[in-house]
Amino acid sequence: MYLLDTNIWLERLLDQERSDEVGGFLSKVPSDQLFMTGFSFHSVGVAMQKLHRADEFLKFVDDVFIDGAVTLLRLDPEESKEIVRAAVDFNLDFDDAYQYVAAINHDLVLVSFDADFDRTVRKRKTPAEIEG
Repeated sequence: MYLLDTNIWLERLLDQERSDEVGGFLSKVPSDQLFMTGFSFHSVGVAMQKLHRADEFLKFVDDVFIDGAVTLLRLDPEESKEIVRAAVDFNLDFDDAYQYVAAINHDLVLVSFDADFDRTVRKRKTPAEIEG
């Protein structure tokens, strides 16, 4: 089971350099094994709106959540201390600490291109490192 960081979703949506790597991963792993935080969901929405690609965002929502089986996760306010602790302990930005705590608390493999997670106990995997 995998928690996909915001950069994974945006890599594919924006057809960036490693988009094919993400596409290969997404084609190998069933969508019911994929998770996304509410934080990432809103971040993707903000990025797509800023780029005037709201229609593509709505298609993404349909593909991932309506037609697909990706699970949307959220952290409760009580978990804020864990987020702050992870940010301090591993020198992470708030958004990275949020993803990290969500992965730990839901026992998920964190999938990201962000090397900052390599400073953590659980590390991260890239899409290419995961066997389907």
